[in-house]
Amino acid sequence: MEMEMEVRDEASVLSLVDRLTAAAGLLEHTVERLAGREIDLEASFGRAASRETELERLLAEAEATIASLKAGRKTLPAGVATLIAKDGANDGRGVELAALDAALVSLSLEQRIAVKAQMMRSGLIG
Repeated sequence: MEMEMEVRDEASVLSLVDRLTAAAGLLEHTVERLAGREIDLEASFGRAASRETELERLLAEAEATIASLKAGRKTLPAGVATLIAKDGANDGRGVELAALDAALVSLSLEQRIAVKAQMMRSGLIG
């Protein structure tokens, strides 16, 4: 009977060792997955910080543009000055709006509005 108890105890111990080994394997796998997620999160934070820096730069440029527009700068972009010269605005006729719209089509809406506002302030368009 003692021998049977010893065999059962050994079997219990072996079973326990097997279960602990399996649990340790699962824990190692979980740690590896968490480490991979940590690397992904660090990369994501890096991209977010880079995007934030880019947005701050764009904001500074926009604020500078707004400040120069508010200051009432009378100079026009080179492309608009060329358009005015080609259209004959220097001889007092003014700028044809259809030609102006066609020339400004490659600009963003905000840039077109700014150019037209500058031209209105300078009296080139009415």
